[in-house]
Amino acid sequence: MNRTWPIALGIFLIMLPVTAVVPLLFDLTEGRFPGRSELDRHLFMSANMAGSLLVALLAGLMSDRLGRRKALVVPALFVFSLCLLGMYGPWPFPVQLGLRFVEGAAHMTALVLAMTMIADSARPEHKGRAMGMAGAAMSLGVATGTVLGGRIGSEAATSVFLFGGSLIFLVAVAATLILKDADLKRSAERLGDMVRLALQRRALLVPYAFTFVDRLTVGFIISTVSLYFATELGMNPQQIGVAMAAFLLPFGVLTYPAGLLCERVSPVALMATGSVLYGIYLAALGFAAPDQIGIVMVFGGIVAAMMLAPSLVLVTRLAGDAQATAMGGFHLVGSLGFMLGPLMGVGALGLIRSLGASPYPGVFVLVGLLEVLCVLVLLPWLLRLNRRLDPARATAGDHS
Repeated sequence: MNRTWPIALGIFLIMLPVTAVVPLLFDLTEGRFPGRSELDRHLFMSANMAGSLLVALLAGLMSDRLGRRKALVVPALFVFSLCLLGMYGPWPFPVQLGLRFVEGAAHMTALVLAMTMIADSARPEHKGRAMGMAGAAMSLGVATGTVLGGRIGSEAATSVFLFGGSLIFLVAVAATLILKDADLKRSAERLGDMVRLALQRRALLVPYAFTFVDRLTVGFIISTVSLYFATELGMNPQQIGVAMAAFLLPFGVLTYPAGLLCERVSPVALMATGSVLYGIYLAALGFAAPDQIGIVMVFGGIVAAMMLAPSLVLVTRLAGDAQATAMGGFHLVGSLGFMLGPLMGVGALGLIRSLGASPYPGVFVLVGLLEVLCVLVLLPWLLRLNRRLDPARATAGDHS
């Protein structure tokens, strides 16, 4: 773990600016650009995710081809920093969306390859704890970012961009000095190699599908739910940050133990059970009174950890020695879900309103059902994969 913890710390730090904007979404859109539509407010989150989607797979593919990770991680961090600092300026809303797009691309490049570097350095029998540590670092960074954003931006919402840009610049300098590439066994040199890899390891599509739906709902949470807290429940940015942290802190704290648990029990069963419980959480959130939000969010964070760690473990076990390409695919489908989540939220709100009904709590029930449906639709493949994978003996060289 000596090579793992500095990278995990870096993952934690690069997540902070990404979620610092979540409790400030209303202030950074309607507050900064009055008269913007509900769609525009959701687009502010989706633009970032669209940039992530663009590079999620390309970053892993290019890195596998180069046989190096650091050569892409460090420039991506510097670009990430510059974009955050640029958003502090008084640019028109379309320019802000453009910066958000590039920021998302740079952040995802750094994140995909940092997580891949952890997978590169972990022994096969320790994949669970290594990816649990990576997932915990990511989710703890997400949780801490929401709290910091609410506090830093309580007086001036744009302060989060100065904070984030300065922090990521320091991370980029540290990465230049500290990061070292692990010895890679092989590299996927062509796009055709990547396609053949996916066809040979079709079991990867199972954790990919779950990741897509999970991130779709997270995109819904950081946009529609954040706006719901502000406009319907009257929460201020600090209160929204605390509410999000009530979900994200147990999520982050329990992701590493969930990774360890995957070394003893079936990650497939853990992922499926967590998804059903997560769907129940999402539906319940729409019925919760303001004084019950914290309890419901804590429950959601606990079951969310049951989904992230197993999906990461399954990807690394099924990827063989093309870790970066497989992890890039994982983040590709995740980014697609993130990007579509806010758009799904605003679309669902519009649909329910067009039917003459109140959008709340109906939109929460609708999104919760997606998680349950994912388990039901994929149940035959889950059972097959569960029979195949023995958590005591599974290695990263499994093939579908």
